[in-house]
Amino acid sequence: MGIKNIFFFTLWIILGKFCATFASEPDTGTDAEFVNTSLPGTPLPTTADWINNFTDIVSKFSLRTAEIPDDDMCYIVPGRPETISECHFNPDTQTFVVIHGWTVTGMFESWVPKLVSALYEREPSANVIVVDWLTRANQHYPMSAAFTKLVGRDVAKFVSWIQNELNLPWERIHLLGYSLGAHVAGIAGDLTHKISRITGLDPAGPTFEHADNQNTLSPDDAKFVDVLHTNTRGSPNRSIGIQRPVGHVDIYPNGGTFQPGCDIQNTLLGIAAEGIKGLHNMDQLVKCSHERSIHLFIDSLINTEQQSVAYRCNSKEAFNKGLCLSCRKNRCNKLGYNVNQVRTTRGTKLYLKTREMMPYKVFHYQVKVHFFSETQQSFTEQPMKISLYGTHGEKEDIPFVLPELNSNTTVSFLLTTDVDLGDLMIVKLRWEKDAIISWSDWWGSSSRVHIRKLRIKSGESQSKVIFGAKDGEYVHLVRGGEDGVFVKLKEDPMSRKEKLMHKLKTQGSLF
Repeated sequence: MGIKNIFFFTLWIILGKFCATFASEPDTGTDAEFVNTSLPGTPLPTTADWINNFTDIVSKFSLRTAEIPDDDMCYIVPGRPETISECHFNPDTQTFVVIHGWTVTGMFESWVPKLVSALYEREPSANVIVVDWLTRANQHYPMSAAFTKLVGRDVAKFVSWIQNELNLPWERIHLLGYSLGAHVAGIAGDLTHKISRITGLDPAGPTFEHADNQNTLSPDDAKFVDVLHTNTRGSPNRSIGIQRPVGHVDIYPNGGTFQPGCDIQNTLLGIAAEGIKGLHNMDQLVKCSHERSIHLFIDSLINTEQQSVAYRCNSKEAFNKGLCLSCRKNRCNKLGYNVNQVRTTRGTKLYLKTREMMPYKVFHYQVKVHFFSETQQSFTEQPMKISLYGTHGEKEDIPFVLPELNSNTTVSFLLTTDVDLGDLMIVKLRWEKDAIISWSDWWGSSSRVHIRKLRIKSGESQSKVIFGAKDGEYVHLVRGGEDGVFVKLKEDPMSRKEKLMHKLKTQGSLF
């Protein structure tokens, strides 16, 4: 069997195991059935004293340390106050509770110690509690999904007990749940009604997409709920991550469907670099985008000078046209740990682009340009390249495709760079050939459009700058020809005010 056939055979097995379990059970309220039939002696809370009964707790709560973030060295046991001091719990600082999701291997995944280390790097005196519900998370997916109710109850009992024992301020308790763990956090919050903040890291979709708020993460579960959606491809209830908003702030990096660097080619390169051992990482094809939510949050903890910013928008299509780069009236927000905790009645959906590796931050620009020509012309899927030159840096030959290029029309599109360019001064635009031999070239005529001005808005600085032709009144753009060069003409006066307010907000006390 050839290498190619081995790869696809292995991939088929992994995808089959991973996805078949999602599709094997319809979303018909089976959670309660699994809980009640599998655990007949463990009913859900019915009386007020349930929260003080610790005899039925199955989950374990480990206080991990910055020195040994990858192992459970000390467990805090609800009902046993001496374990709090034995584990050196600090009652005067922030407490993070990390909750994992479904697991095929029955072991902690590699992201757990990475998140623990990042939390300690950001908050050195904090308490980082890792919830171990591996025995329940290592079941057939529908059963593990149903177990979230019981695990959520365990977590609710734990945080309520330790808060009561030490008189901890609820404002210092932050639950972070990944995949199924996000719904565990939501259930715990729903049961206690006192949790300060819950962060949902790509909450699981199957069996939860159409479930009610009591069984899923929702805005009612904490004073503030922020959510990252990174793997929402597929039909509702069949995508790995939940598609609908479930928080006060729901952020969809790269549209929330697929993350850069998670394609088959990049995964194959990683596997090839490790030889046969690389086959153990084949599951990254499935979970790469799902797990990206965790690494984006880690990025926000450790790369404090490169905080990613997301923008409120009605759809990813509108965002991809650059139409949503406003920060007025809380229309933008930081991603991750430093999110501005804005609560609205309807919740807020935000979008952003990222790089494929850490630090993930990119700079967003809306380019708005009006094309016109002497004769009526119409093109689709036209390849372009743009170069931006600023006071801090430059980025040349950024490729993009215009879905439509018509005479006498205004086009808006989104560009991103991984370089902080500062204030833009010069822009170059080039119209690439869309084929080796173009029919217009064959007949001796060239496609040609004219541009008088173009406007660029920066999402990060909120500046709006108008550019005009460097030479003459117009830039003449010819397909397959040279760059059209534009120079800065002026900055919108209103933009300067927005820029100043945005700087005060992001660097001062307003953000």
